[in-house]
Amino acid sequence: MATKKGFKADLHVHTCLSPCGDWDMTPKKIIKRAGALGLDIIAICDHNASKNARPIMTLGKTAGILVLPGLEICTKEEVHLLGIHKSICQAEAVAAVVYQGLTQNNAPDLFGFQVIADEQDMVIGQEQKLLIQACQLTVKEAVDLIHQQGGIAIAAHIDRTSYSILGQLGFIPLDLGLDGVEITARTIAHKQERYFLDKTTLPCLVSSDAHRLDEMGQGTTVFHMTIPTFEAMASTLKRGDTTFTTRGF
Repeated sequence: MATKKGFKADLHVHTCLSPCGDWDMTPKKIIKRAGALGLDIIAICDHNASKNARPIMTLGKTAGILVLPGLEICTKEEVHLLGIHKSICQAEAVAAVVYQGLTQNNAPDLFGFQVIADEQDMVIGQEQKLLIQACQLTVKEAVDLIHQQGGIAIAAHIDRTSYSILGQLGFIPLDLGLDGVEITARTIAHKQERYFLDKTTLPCLVSSDAHRLDEMGQGTTVFHMTIPTFEAMASTLKRGDTTFTTRGF
């Protein structure tokens, strides 16, 4: 039997595409920072979009870091939901459906620029629709869409009062089919997670929700598995064979 190792993952990282993301959250700088932190796996989860995931995946492959494409969907109920996928085509298919439900254009002076970058950190465009608005998918529809494209659906930062499933709905419906929940690093570091985990039997992730380079790796989930693949990670999460790390608190 192959020996299990601990693979450190930060599965909630934004880029300069998110209007609230720092301009330094570019493909090359994200991979450089991930390497410096000893991260084995990261997931790129910009708000309602996946356009910067592809170049980061390419750079990650060269650097020996598994980069999973995803997005942080803001549902009709204003619940934030992570969709994490194996392939960029799957993530882009989800993003295309989400995009159809975005009706408001961005105002960069108010919300921030939404920068699309290439592998050399060159600006190749800007997203015109406001990415932090709610889309037209309900939580259930979003979870189903993620699953249709082979992804895992995680309720984001359930310990926050805003844009979380507990903050918006007050409970976690059993019939949603979620694959897990995310707890923020601060809550774990202060050993306050039990209050939230008592509200669900779902597996838990800890990640950084990084919008700046210095936030990356503040919270990580260590997956105990033999190889770092999407399939192994999803299976390990389901088994709960994980541990958490935090820093800076």
